[in-house]
Amino acid sequence: MKKLILRIIYLILVLSIVTIFIERIPTKDESIDHTKWKTNYTYVFVHGLSGWGSYDTINKFVPYWGMFGGDLIKYLNKQDFNCAAASVSPTHSAWDRACELYAQLTGTKVDYGEAHSKEMGHERYGEDYTGRALIQSFSEEDKINLIGHSFGGATIRLFTELMANGCEEEVKASGDNVSPLFTGGKANWVYSITTLAAPTNGTTAYYTDNAVDPEPTTGVSKKIEDKLVDALGKATTEDEGRSEKDYASYDMLIDNALELNKNIETLENVYYFSIPCCSTKDSGKGYQSVNNEITDIMFRLPGRLMGNFTFTTDGGYVVDEKWLPNDGLVNTYSARAPFDAPQKDLDKKNIEKGIWQIFPTFSGDHMSITGGLMKTVDVKDYYVDFMCMINEIEE
Repeated sequence: MKKLILRIIYLILVLSIVTIFIERIPTKDESIDHTKWKTNYTYVFVHGLSGWGSYDTINKFVPYWGMFGGDLIKYLNKQDFNCAAASVSPTHSAWDRACELYAQLTGTKVDYGEAHSKEMGHERYGEDYTGRALIQSFSEEDKINLIGHSFGGATIRLFTELMANGCEEEVKASGDNVSPLFTGGKANWVYSITTLAAPTNGTTAYYTDNAVDPEPTTGVSKKIEDKLVDALGKATTEDEGRSEKDYASYDMLIDNALELNKNIETLENVYYFSIPCCSTKDSGKGYQSVNNEITDIMFRLPGRLMGNFTFTTDGGYVVDEKWLPNDGLVNTYSARAPFDAPQKDLDKKNIEKGIWQIFPTFSGDHMSITGGLMKTVDVKDYYVDFMCMINEIEE
């Protein structure tokens, strides 16, 4: 009897694994009308803080894009989109990540720039991607669509700025040995930019030490929330010798994010889209209450604190009630568009270059738009719809 029970358990496990594997095999969606596509430029996905991509081993088992709901990149490729997932630093600055993205797209060695590397206290050169480029071709003829989640938003915006306008300081510092990324003149290599739940104007998540939890939990729930928030905080561990200014956590502070925005132009030849997220709701008591049904437990405590905290930054920026709705890590208001950039709500019948077009707020927490963490969210149709929209734009 004991052997029979063990065999039954073994059979159940095998069938479970097979079922999971079959569910994760991408299927062809025959309802997509490819005849409407005017372009099909490659989509390059850039992860956020503590994330990973196709160069990382973990991505083979738990893809950042799709998580436990199945590999989103594989699914989209099955639908005839051309997609690839970059693997930039999980903790470093938008500058460093932009340099890494360029090396991966061009199949070259990472060059952080002579001036930047000296100022920030690290080596000028990084990993060599020669012979293993992320995509087959990258040029003015073979443009790319950039999709950045969370801090990936700042990464792709700064990357495009450097591609277009370069960096005079790096050109002077490097002389004949300057990276083509810093020479500019490549604005037409990028077709579109889409930011997902991005702290485009910073986030209040790094300011909540003095915030009051309006709906505190107790017992086991509180212990779990505290440990998860602590783990999230450790994701920004600093390297010895590197300047504190060379981290994502620095770039995402509101004053610093606004300063970064001053140096990033909204280009006339690029399509801009943003998708903000929100998993809080008005409590009717002057603060935002977290919707636990759509919020992963990791984001509940930060969501409550951010939803009940207004203040003035050291630089004098007033964080008021507009900032309270959030996705558990990024304020919905901040994720819309750079404050001073031209912007409007998305009108699919009138898509324009050189202006941020803001999608309706996605109902979910910070990771929901990528497929979720422990709360799996099926976003495949959502991506197909908005990528078809981009492909259907008349050039």
